Amino acid sequence: MKRLLVLLMVCLLCVQGFTQSTRKIRELEKQHAELQKQISASETLLQSTKKDVKSQLDNLALLSGQINERKKYIETIEQDVKIIQTEVSRLQVELKALQRELADKKKKYERSVKYMYQNKSIQEKLMFIFSADNLSQMYRRLRYVREYADYQRLQGLQVERKQKQVSEKQQTLLASRKAKEEMLKQGEAERLKLEEQEKERKTLLTSLQKKQRSIQSEISKKRRSADRLNAQIDRLIEIEIENARKRAEEEARRKAEKKAGTVKEKAVATGESKEGAKSKTTPSKMGEYKVDSEDRRLSGVFTQNKGRLPIPITGPYVIVGHFGQYQVKGLRNVRLDNKGIDIKGKDGAQARAIFDGEVSAVFQYNGLSNVLVRHGSYISVYCNLSSVLVKKGSVLKARDIIGQVNTDKDGNTVLHFQLRKETEKLNPELWLHR
Repeated sequence: MKRLLVLLMVCLLCVQGFTQSTRKIRELEKQHAELQKQISASETLLQSTKKDVKSQLDNLALLSGQINERKKYIETIEQDVKIIQTEVSRLQVELKALQRELADKKKKYERSVKYMYQNKSIQEKLMFIFSADNLSQMYRRLRYVREYADYQRLQGLQVERKQKQVSEKQQTLLASRKAKEEMLKQGEAERLKLEEQEKERKTLLTSLQKKQRSIQSEISKKRRSADRLNAQIDRLIEIEIENARKRAEEEARRKAEKKAGTVKEKAVATGESKEGAKSKTTPSKMGEYKVDSEDRRLSGVFTQNKGRLPIPITGPYVIVGHFGQYQVKGLRNVRLDNKGIDIKGKDGAQARAIFDGEVSAVFQYNGLSNVLVRHGSYISVYCNLSSVLVKKGSVLKARDIIGQVNTDKDGNTVLHFQLRKETEKLNPELWLHR
């Protein structure tokens, strides 16, 4: 009975290992399918065919973004190939162990079959039993004959199950090798596409390098516009921080009054003087609070979701402008400074909230709408909207639609997105799930 239980446990573990291997391969294939879908969709984004500097710079940003996406995809494929290779090596070791166990059990089964064949007649068994010297020995021999028959059946069952385990392990190993081959083919195809895109980028850079003065003029124009927009955002955020400070002070005042009332009641009950009670309830400086309790709770949950927040635009997208100061690769003296990121989408794309929050401001700039959403002490900013579906005070859930992203005359649909923690500017790419 114990042997049978052990056998069942071993079989269960083997089946579990088979299921885990299959699940791991399916998960990797699903991730690849999603990444491939995103890259394929980003290639459908409209590109202007105009030859002016602005359009060429826009195309360069889009192409650079697509190249970065493809490089990340290739890196993912390489990592997954390593994971599968490790799995293949593990499966090979397990398969060899199972095959050795199967061979050993077959030998034992063969020996038991031969023994039973040599002593197959009922007469021989009866002679073996009744030739005992006493009843105790006869009972032991009878039990031995029965247990040996059970043992033989168990050996046959073990051989059958071990053969099944070997077969399943071989199938899993074959599936893993096939998955690895498919990923290697994908990686090679992506490398070829990457080479084509890099050639296209090089051609575009050659054209732009001849227009250095026009490039500087266009960059300066964009920088001035961005500076004015950021100044307005900064002013609104300062107002929001001041409002948060007032809310915190009000909450602290209410808590202090409640505590003072409780202490006063206790003082009266115990005969303490009013002056003594008052001296014990003097609240600490209220200005030390930056946010109230609800803001603190929301901020904590927001922080826990770093790297898992949804992309703030619907449909296919490519990040064409990165956070911070950086040099445009291939262009001399062309340096960009971005307080957020720029996300290019398809015509008709919509901006969506990255987390639960409340709209703290909706304002206009250059004829377009911009929205600030507060998530505790964090604030997300959505710029370049042709229309909005929210207003100040609107309560939003993650992925709620905020408004329509504007498409300019050149066919570019770009959402400018920023993330702040009070006055601190954060890199949104570190917070978004991609």
